[in-house]
Amino acid sequence: MHHLGLDVGGTNLAAGVVDEEYNIISKLSIPVGENRTIEEITNDMVWISKEVIKKAGLSMDDIPSWGIGMPSYVNPNTGLLVHANCFGWKNVPIFRYLENRLPVKLFIENDANCAALGEMLAGAARDDDNAIMLTLGTGMGGGIIIDRKIYCGADQMGAELGHVKLVYNGVPCTCGQKGCAEAYCSATALIRQMKEAVKKNPESVIWELCEGNPDALEGKNLFDAVKLADTTAEQVLEQYVEYLSCAISTYIVLFRPDKIILGGGIAEAGELLLKPLRERIVPNTFAGNEIGVPNIVAAKLGNDAGIIGAAFLDTYGTVRRRKSDGR
Repeated sequence: MHHLGLDVGGTNLAAGVVDEEYNIISKLSIPVGENRTIEEITNDMVWISKEVIKKAGLSMDDIPSWGIGMPSYVNPNTGLLVHANCFGWKNVPIFRYLENRLPVKLFIENDANCAALGEMLAGAARDDDNAIMLTLGTGMGGGIIIDRKIYCGADQMGAELGHVKLVYNGVPCTCGQKGCAEAYCSATALIRQMKEAVKKNPESVIWELCEGNPDALEGKNLFDAVKLADTTAEQVLEQYVEYLSCAISTYIVLFRPDKIILGGGIAEAGELLLKPLRERIVPNTFAGNEIGVPNIVAAKLGNDAGIIGAAFLDTYGTVRRRKSDGR
């Protein structure tokens, strides 16, 4: 048996056919494009899903379900896709656009939850039953796996780990609140922190790495500067690690997972980030010295995690998973 997964992002649509061993046997990706209608984007979602099945040399008869990871949640009471920031969609009747477009059951889940599920099935948490994954990119996504199932709360709208309050009345977040973890721990937040630091410290090597243009700063510049023993970069990283460790310590106290997985562009820094983060987690976590803390590791699957997780929503999703039920 083979499984069909679609990962929907603000930039690309990525579809894949996955076998029972969680190997992607065919994959296609196309750009979403800008200023496009819901009809245009959902038509592309259907098209690429059909094409990737053809690429695998299979037919729809070989596919039991269609799993989709979306940058939002589906309200279980209304069937509406709540808020996809990257498209400007609010309360979209997503099943109306997609159900019955393919002759299989349809499941839709938050994209970060799909990525967490993918890492549990085939990646960094393959040997674990309980894990938390954070994606540190433009925003801060989060997924929780408990007993090898996606967890998202009683009303199925939970696990918004990036929007846990970290600082009272703090930096404004894209969600409209202030002080969210995303506003301090995402790649966007790190770049903001770098800009603030280099304005105060023009002698920093970070200036050279961005050729004197703060708007050209990338998260990678910070870690390159740390490798060069730049004092300003080291201070920025220390502050960022403190923010991130405080957020992660909260998740540990609440869920005590087997493992914490970090994905997204910032996690590509590897041990430059992970080593100081592990060191700060212990003192920042309740009973960290007495009972220890879960290991913090980098994700292994990259963008494939979302495809694999989406493909197996029919098996490992929660009650949130939505069949094509006419809504």
